[in-house]
Amino acid sequence: MARLLDKVALITGSSSGMGRAIALRYANEGAHVVCADLSPTARSLIPEEVEITTHDAIIKAGGRAIYVQTDVSEAQQMERAVQAAVVEFGRLDILVNNAGVSTDARNPARVHETDEYEWDKVMRVNTKSVFLGCKYAIAQMLQQEPHSSGDRGWVVNISSVWGLVGGPRTPAYCASKAAVANLTRQIAVDYAPDRIYVNAICPGVIRTAMIREVEKSSPSLLEDLRRRQPFNGFGQPDDVARMAVVLASDDASLVTGVALPVDGGFTAH
Repeated sequence: MARLLDKVALITGSSSGMGRAIALRYANEGAHVVCADLSPTARSLIPEEVEITTHDAIIKAGGRAIYVQTDVSEAQQMERAVQAAVVEFGRLDILVNNAGVSTDARNPARVHETDEYEWDKVMRVNTKSVFLGCKYAIAQMLQQEPHSSGDRGWVVNISSVWGLVGGPRTPAYCASKAAVANLTRQIAVDYAPDRIYVNAICPGVIRTAMIREVEKSSPSLLEDLRRRQPFNGFGQPDDVARMAVVLASDDASLVTGVALPVDGGFTAH
């Protein structure tokens, strides 16, 4: 039986990479999906992602989905995305805060070399967006009737292994993702009495457009990361998507406040 049957999910950064993979997995598990991104199409390593948008792919497969243009760092736009879910589907059960950037990947630098504007941009998109998403989504979850399971909602934040350990020449990205991991724990504590689950996934090196930028700018760094993988090779977006399904389902009925590495054993060292 579909694990997310008739749940309504809002996924940011849904046009490509991990966000797209999560959206497709959720739809396959029976969820109705609100795809939120700056553009319906985005940079991608996979040709079919360029040829068909995420929401169109879901609809083509027989699911229900809409697209909402969203700058996740802007409060009004995040609030509008939440309300779009309510207008279209009547409620919101799941929020996935996936959208993120890593300008460090294009221009690796130590902290004394890091541009203040780039720092602010990374923190705004990677961290403020999670605050805004949780603020508006949880407010909606609290005011609507509980899901048939008795639970009020599920939040899945995408952090990173670089939010758990220090990464080379990525001060802004590491700081932003560490903030996401601990904000997840804090919100989980506050809303457990309301039966709202809040968890984070901390992906390792996943084959997305961001990693392609690292390959171009610092191939030696990527090769070093590859050598440190207990499981050979890097992950795929669907590796993260499968865990995102678990954390939004009854399979994780006693799990909240965790920052779960999906990294092939990278942080086990």
